[in-house]
Amino acid sequence: MPYQDNSGLPASVKNHLPLHAQDIYRQAFNSAWEKYAREDTAHRVAWAAVKLKYRKDSPLWVEKE
Repeated sequence: MPYQDNSGLPASVKNHLPLHAQDIYRQAFNSAWEKYAREDTAHRVAWAAVKLKYRKDSPLWVEKE
């Protein structure tokens, strides 16, 4: 189930990630969904993509320097 825009993302993503990180998550999820057609795998890939550019500085996610 690919996401058309960020408004459809899970609350755990929308409520915690900055907009740019949400874009990264959505694009990575959609790409992984096309490749694997497994929701759990697509979510793992999407979080991994976010973690390449962002780190959690509790409770916020901030861009890596």
